[in-house]
Amino acid sequence: MAFCSSQPPYLNPGIPFSGKIQGGLQDGLKITINGTVLYCNGTRFAVNFHSGYSDRDIAFHFNPRFEEGGYVVCNTKQNGTWGPEERKMHMPFQMGHPFELCFLVDSGDFKVTVNGSHFVQYSHRVPFHRVDTLSITGAVQLSFISFQSTGVWPVNSAPITQTVIHTVHSTPGQPFPNPVIPPVVYPTMTYPVPFFTSIPGGLYPSKSIFVSGTVLPTAQRFHINLRSGSDIAFHLNPRFDENVVVRNTQINSSWGSEERSLSRQMPFARGRSFSVWIICEGYGLKVAVDGQHLLEYSHRLKNLPAINNLEVGGDVQLTHVQA
Repeated sequence: MAFCSSQPPYLNPGIPFSGKIQGGLQDGLKITINGTVLYCNGTRFAVNFHSGYSDRDIAFHFNPRFEEGGYVVCNTKQNGTWGPEERKMHMPFQMGHPFELCFLVDSGDFKVTVNGSHFVQYSHRVPFHRVDTLSITGAVQLSFISFQSTGVWPVNSAPITQTVIHTVHSTPGQPFPNPVIPPVVYPTMTYPVPFFTSIPGGLYPSKSIFVSGTVLPTAQRFHINLRSGSDIAFHLNPRFDENVVVRNTQINSSWGSEERSLSRQMPFARGRSFSVWIICEGYGLKVAVDGQHLLEYSHRLKNLPAINNLEVGGDVQLTHVQA
């Protein structure tokens, strides 16, 4: 089965959210939702897969509820009538904490993972190909919703890439621009660490790189490197033993001066999921974590097209990489 084009992600969508799933649900489609559970605005949130924008027909209702010790309700609504509930008496989400929620559409069911761990399977009660709309409501703040059409992923095969051309213009010190899709998608369910891949065409203004995963509970450090041959043009290094995010450049095996200051608190935490979005500008790099701008880093290596490799290593489990 051939790989299908993935639609651009929704970035920082507001709540309540409702958006189209281009081409509808298909076998092998993976939808990833990254956000944070809020303390306020109630004790529930819901992810709904609709046929159209009406709430009369919901193929899959995924509904974490924080009352009564916490549990998750799964259900289907047909012609305005709910079917029997399926309850998972376990709460994988925590109020005030970020999360990564993934739905993989299979021929027989939805497979749901939370923060990289399998959580539940929900058998289709209605034909899933009728679903063309996703909605999210309740006590959450969203960072992004991404789509990967993985089709059939053969064992031990190399990633197949998909290219999307995009143009973004922004200025130093300004917030991140509106929706952008980084151009290469690796439709795997797991990634080895350390992880290495090429950046086709290298860096250039408007080029985006996206990495998401979960920090291991006993993590000391991890790093994201943008490399130019044996040099490291950009080294992003969260250190939990020092509670700092170090940035640096290594040329001819020698490190330059470290940059450590941040405009806000350390955004990474042991045991929590994260998303890092790096966008290249002419003057330097912008970095956002969990949808919020974190820092800027001026280019020290000026030959941007030669910066053509991505490396991720250390105490993390990766769930999504786009370069």
